[in-house]
Amino acid sequence: MTGAVPVSFTADDYEARMERAARQAADAGLAGLLVAPGPDLVWLTGYTPTAVTERLTLLVLAAGRDPVLVVPTLEAPDAERAPGARALTLRDWTDGKDPYAATAALLDADGRFGISDNAWAMHLLGLQKALPGTSYASLTEALPMLRAVKDAAELELLAAAGAAADAAFEEIRQVTFAGRRETDVAADLAALLRRFGHSQVDFTIVASGPNGANPHHEIGDRVIERGDMVVLDFGGLKDGYGSDTSRTVHVGEPTDEERRVHDLVREAQEAGFRAVRPGAACQDVDRAARAVIAGAGYGEHFIHRTGHGIGVTTHEPPYMIEGEERPLVPGMCFSVEPGVYLPGRFGVRIEDIVTVTEDGGRRLNNTAREMAIVD
Repeated sequence: MTGAVPVSFTADDYEARMERAARQAADAGLAGLLVAPGPDLVWLTGYTPTAVTERLTLLVLAAGRDPVLVVPTLEAPDAERAPGARALTLRDWTDGKDPYAATAALLDADGRFGISDNAWAMHLLGLQKALPGTSYASLTEALPMLRAVKDAAELELLAAAGAAADAAFEEIRQVTFAGRRETDVAADLAALLRRFGHSQVDFTIVASGPNGANPHHEIGDRVIERGDMVVLDFGGLKDGYGSDTSRTVHVGEPTDEERRVHDLVREAQEAGFRAVRPGAACQDVDRAARAVIAGAGYGEHFIHRTGHGIGVTTHEPPYMIEGEERPLVPGMCFSVEPGVYLPGRFGVRIEDIVTVTEDGGRRLNNTAREMAIVD
């Protein structure tokens, strides 16, 4: 996280989020939530410590109680300036004091709490030592949908991030690919994302030729050749919210097989998108896209889930995968990104971020999905 917080959110917005989180925790049978520095804390309070260190910072939420943010004294002035600070109580602790004892006073001695996935083990162990009767569950396990349904302001920010990523793609199509290294094109993509407003670039996958058969290829010094298929997958954070899009381009004219596989993936991506509607299960999106690819005989070459949620992080629940029966709800945002990967030869992936509407879905990425020919 960069610490950048969209100015469109007020203390009232953060207060409502904290109240909702505490209520959901109680409904899930939890005594409360313990939120360490990271995306959950940013989403709930607008606060990111200047540096995450061994000093304990922890937001304590419980239904019927005022939110409390435990912070080191030397960081309290920064915490007081956070957009959501007005809606919570700060409890600071000084070096030499026991922060776990201070936090324990806020907790039920035998309660079960949801705790941030990225909380440091030393802090969790410190709390367990101070309160041996407590137990804990990760927030992803306990409240996986905590941030899943976006409000209108969040949707606007996600749409703006998607439009910025689209603008980067339109520009990258114009650069020379042949004779350049993957790292060169990846650097161009990162610069374009920043030019179009991203404060953080999370990934710029440029997977050329046989490297395209690895969905999470790490860019390298391979020189892109004429005749290569090139998978481009890139994204990051703009104004605190994520972008993530994939397009597959071809250097020069493709073969009939390459064009056929690309068209197949485009058809699968369209099928996945059309499966998006309120009340459908997450797995229905995966099934719709996968059925197209399997029906054409390439099922064994679609080797990952169809999608993942996105928000203040580029990957978060919900996940579009077989076995996930959770229903889609208006305001959820996630990727739809089927692919076909032929080892040693090439790969194709097409990805849009999609939000669930009242009667279907809306794409937040709108560049052409047909194969783009590049130089």
